[in-house]
Amino acid sequence: MKSKKITIHKHRCKSCGICVTLCPKKVLAQDENERLYISDLDACIACKICEQACPDFAIEVEIQNENL
Repeated sequence: MKSKKITIHKHRCKSCGICVTLCPKKVLAQDENERLYISDLDACIACKICEQACPDFAIEVEIQNENL
């Protein structure tokens, strides 16, 4: 089984919204102050589009194999 972890480096994020727009599963969202947050980690398919598209390297997507 695989687990996912998304790290948002808030000190790097400029709230541009590129990651929110490009995420095919709408895992990321912005609050009323345009701050980025993870809205549905379970929906993440670990495609890493958000990580690759971020101009400020503010997002990391990690995939770990878990042994049962």
